[in-house]
Amino acid sequence: MIVCQCQSISDKDIHATIDWMRASDAQAIITPGKIYHALGKAADCGGCMPLFLATMRSNTNTEVPVHLRGLKLGSGRDQRKESGNGRR
Repeated sequence: MIVCQCQSISDKDIHATIDWMRASDAQAIITPGKIYHALGKAADCGGCMPLFLATMRSNTNTEVPVHLRGLKLGSGRDQRKESGNGRR
C-alpha cells in the first residue's frame, strides 16, 4: 500500500528500510527522517505522517535499544546542575 504519495513510498519500502537499518546497526534509533534519508527522499507535505508512523510502529525492529530505555529528557542537564556544571 502507498503510504506517501508525494514520494511514492510504500509500506513495504518502510518495512524493508527498517529491517535493513536494524540489521546494519542494532543500536540505531530509527526515525521517520532516517527512513526518508535511507530511501533517498525527503518528506514533502507531511500528510502521510500519521500513516507513516503507524507503519513504523507495526514493525518490531523499531524498538528502542535496551540500554536506552527508561532515559528521561533533560536527565543530563539535571545532572550538570547538581554537579555545578550547568549553564547560566
